[in-house]
Amino acid sequence: MRILQLNLERGWRGGERQTLLTLRGLREAGHEAELLARADAPLARGARAEGFIVHEVRGAAGMAAWLLRHARRCDVLHAQTAQAMSMLAFLRPCLRRPVVFTRRTAFGPKRHPGRTRWKWSRADALVAISEAAARAPRDLGLEVRVIPSAVEARPADPRAVEALRERHALGGRTVLLTAAALSPEKDPRTLIEAVAILAAERPDLVCLHCGADGAAGEEARARVRTLGLEDAYRFAGFQPRIEDFLALARVYVSSSRFEALGTSVLDACLAGVPVVATAVGGHLETLAQGRGLLCEPGDAEGMARQAARVLDHPEEAAAMARRAREHVARHYSVPAMVSAYLAVYQAL
Repeated sequence: MRILQLNLERGWRGGERQTLLTLRGLREAGHEAELLARADAPLARGARAEGFIVHEVRGAAGMAAWLLRHARRCDVLHAQTAQAMSMLAFLRPCLRRPVVFTRRTAFGPKRHPGRTRWKWSRADALVAISEAAARAPRDLGLEVRVIPSAVEARPADPRAVEALRERHALGGRTVLLTAAALSPEKDPRTLIEAVAILAAERPDLVCLHCGADGAAGEEARARVRTLGLEDAYRFAGFQPRIEDFLALARVYVSSSRFEALGTSVLDACLAGVPVVATAVGGHLETLAQGRGLLCEPGDAEGMARQAARVLDHPEEAAAMARRAREHVARHYSVPAMVSAYLAVYQAL
């Protein structure tokens, strides 16, 4: 089959990573996988560097023009983002090709649910990356198949790990790690407050925050300064090799208020790092049955208490991390994800 993946995002986050993993898996399975993406965005550059056919456009209008000219030579059109699905929904009568949409968010439509239902219903197959992401379309009476996102184990580079240790002066420090954009839904403020509580009793503690800047960035940096946490809470920016940072971490923490799945949590699990996360969305699925510790969103004291439990009970934490690693390796692998998508494509 010739399968076109559509993703117009400008940056690099979980959805773009999943798009590239899907392209790789389809190629390995012997299919023709192509990408329609924003010109010179990280996804387009990465896919092109790996030898994929990449059709680059400047925006939604360019995507529409390309689809009207070329879409019929593809067997399946797979929208990896809501924006791409919006375009396919309007053009659907002209394209005459099966459409698949993968939903990656957990919150439902805030306005115009009827319009949203119409858009989602234009997909021949509606996929959600978790039960949490499937809830909103099911509430609108739509049929949804859950295909979890995938992660793949990537070994840390020992030399890079040591370089990071030296650069951040981590000798003798206890490292907490998070990888999340500085956006409101990721709630960095709660994590900063939790680190302040921990650091008051553990002067060796340092939290490394990896992630791109966002709408909550200015407030987060100001809060760190107000609390005098410049040494204990450090903003490391977006990091393409999070595995090197995970090799330094004693605990991985996610303070998200909304999370459809949370591939960074999956990365931590696969790396064998114990996870403390908010009891929201996909975290509830990934970390169930003793695979992680949960706290309520916005509860800095609860988050600090759970992180302290990991640090104070290393044997219990190691057993928890083993359960999580085995679960993620089994249920969130690239071959499993691609096999599930291929079944959807072939049915269409």
